[in-house]
Amino acid sequence: MRPKILISEFMDAPAVEALRAKFDVAYDAGLVDRPDELAAAVAGADVFIVRNRTQVKGVLLDACKQVKVIGRLGVGLDNIDVATCKSRGIEVIPATGANALAVAEYVIGAAMILLRGAYASSQAVADGKWPRNALSNGRETAGKTLGLIGFGGIGQLSAQLARGLGMRVVAHDPLIPAGASVWKAQETSPATLDELLAQSDVVSLHVPLIETTKNLINAARLGQMKANAVLINTARGGIVDEAALVNALKSGRLGGAALDVFDAEPLPAGNVFAGCPNVLLTPHIAGVTAESNERVSSMIAERVTEFLLQA
Repeated sequence: MRPKILISEFMDAPAVEALRAKFDVAYDAGLVDRPDELAAAVAGADVFIVRNRTQVKGVLLDACKQVKVIGRLGVGLDNIDVATCKSRGIEVIPATGANALAVAEYVIGAAMILLRGAYASSQAVADGKWPRNALSNGRETAGKTLGLIGFGGIGQLSAQLARGLGMRVVAHDPLIPAGASVWKAQETSPATLDELLAQSDVVSLHVPLIETTKNLINAARLGQMKANAVLINTARGGIVDEAALVNALKSGRLGGAALDVFDAEPLPAGNVFAGCPNVLLTPHIAGVTAESNERVSSMIAERVTEFLLQA
């Protein structure tokens, strides 16, 4: 009997068909929104493939009675109880590196938009207004300092793109020794968190959400940032104190923020960002592009296939 694969969220069609050629595949991109059906379906699966919305924890993980491997269409694993999976002999396979370029491009694009501050004027110009004076104080990217909190694959790609625009790059990553060769190779200066916040024009977050990073960017640390600096979070909600950030933006202390991730997703109506100036909000799509979807899906299809054929 062929192994059974359950896919509960969107996966690129060619990758799904590649799996169907070898295995018994049940693919329903909306199954994540029907928890009872999902739990029933996964009970008979050998492989479970998810994105970030499927919470493979608690009751749902208990329903994975014969699952041998979980494929994650992305890199963050906070939606999967990895420790319990390990204790039960379930292999967890993330798509490490496959969406890194998409996130890095988002970071640089958001930095350019926020620094220039001119790209929300289309409707005003179309209406016959001419806010030229108001929009003539935007800042160039060249010569600015990008501070990366976390210097893994995405951080390093962001650094490469930033240097191509003439930015100086500093990074804080306590897991990388100051003498490591990566700093010289990436032409990036290591810094303490305090040093990074004090000198960066753009601060971008690239760390997982764990106990030590919860509310890492709080009111005190926002106060350490340069006046008119901008903050970008493509990592995880919960790393930034959202209420403190809104206060910093409304007071004019910061120049702007781009957030792709939030404490609660989707954002509830009446959230703290309503009426907040100089903020760019996107629905957890920094790593999601047509190209990255193909890369992520094909990588997971290939790695799951390898796992099953070797089992």
